[in-house]
Amino acid sequence: MAASLFDSAIYRDLMLDREFGALFTDSAEVRALMIVEGALAKAQGEVGLIPEESAKAIHRASLELQIDPAGLSPETGNNAVVIPALVSAFRSLMQAPEHAQWLHYGATSQDIMDTGQALRLRQMLVLAEERLKKIIKALGALADQHAETPMAGRTYGQVATPTSFGAMAASWGAPLANLLEDLPAIRARVLKVSLGGAAGTLSALEDKGAATRAALAKGLGLSDTGESWHAMRDGVAALAAWMTQVTAQTAKMGEDLTLMTQSGISEVILPSAGGSSTMPQKQNPVMPSVLVAIARTMVGLNSVVQSAAIHRQQRDGAAWISEWMTLPQMCMAFGRALAIAGDLAEGMTPRVETLAAHIDDGTGLIYAEALSFRLARTMPRPEAQAAVKALCKEVIAGKGSLADLAPRMWPDADLVGVFAPESQLGLAPMEARHFAERAKALTH
Repeated sequence: MAASLFDSAIYRDLMLDREFGALFTDSAEVRALMIVEGALAKAQGEVGLIPEESAKAIHRASLELQIDPAGLSPETGNNAVVIPALVSAFRSLMQAPEHAQWLHYGATSQDIMDTGQALRLRQMLVLAEERLKKIIKALGALADQHAETPMAGRTYGQVATPTSFGAMAASWGAPLANLLEDLPAIRARVLKVSLGGAAGTLSALEDKGAATRAALAKGLGLSDTGESWHAMRDGVAALAAWMTQVTAQTAKMGEDLTLMTQSGISEVILPSAGGSSTMPQKQNPVMPSVLVAIARTMVGLNSVVQSAAIHRQQRDGAAWISEWMTLPQMCMAFGRALAIAGDLAEGMTPRVETLAAHIDDGTGLIYAEALSFRLARTMPRPEAQAAVKALCKEVIAGKGSLADLAPRMWPDADLVGVFAPESQLGLAPMEARHFAERAKALTH
């Protein structure tokens, strides 16, 4: 098996998301780094730090030159960071030493790499927002359509009380809506320019450091926080945590769908299913399972990114490299989870008749709580609860259904609606419709 399923020729159709994948390749990284180097030169020319003619030449070359990522490997193997090799190749390809001498002036490798990463993360977050909205919109439609479609609510795997499929859809979508609303804050924390120089002071640029950083930020469409954040990794950590939370919520849907499609339940039809190498009848819930696997993996990767926020002194190579080994994988897994969740949300179909059939297996036990509260209108609550519990034991012993035994036990009690699922949905329809309206507002 390949070291990474995202790069595997065998598993790429299972795990690879091509739109996200295009942002996390060697070619994409080199292109982003060259854009930053060109923008830096342009900014330095604007503030009079380097000759304007050289700035223009470097900026133009950054958009035109093609650097083979593989050619950067030997030098990067010694230096860890790719920038020395990139700058050397860039200068050589320019064939204009009088201009090339001003390339990468006053910056350090981490400035270029962190800023290049911000450019790619910006594109990733645009895709993420689109996909989150797609999921939320589809779940909102399900919540609205099935707000009053009754089904068995389950706790600990056991039938509890009735709920609605719309409320179930809302329970999948509401946390994602919360996380979508958090996205602007995440953008603000990661889409920022990095320019601090060797130790974060920009001393090499003398009195033009702040102006250069501001011009670079403007040129790239990033924010300038007015500080060097080489060792301040809270933004990266916040992004990793946010992505982990999103995948956890999509996995919640995946877990529920796996249970709802199991043999003997079959409450939902999925848009696609996997087969078995030996059992012709199998319709495996592969995509829900992938959502769960991604979420579990994200938790592990996220722990590394959070630990990498502990940077020693002004820069820490070990912590930084830890980010390289984990954050791109998280982004790839995150993108795939969003794509799968979107397809499931848009393509799933609840089996309404099956949902209704599973509410009551003939025992009526799902209505035990409703019966106890109805009886509590005319007797002490503890007494009502104890009496219904005793009656449930008789039902379990095969002496009849709760709906049959209760009227005999309490012939004068008003039990109208107690054993009707549509009367026992409580706030489920309201919560489903509330989410549906929220989804519309967030995705219009």
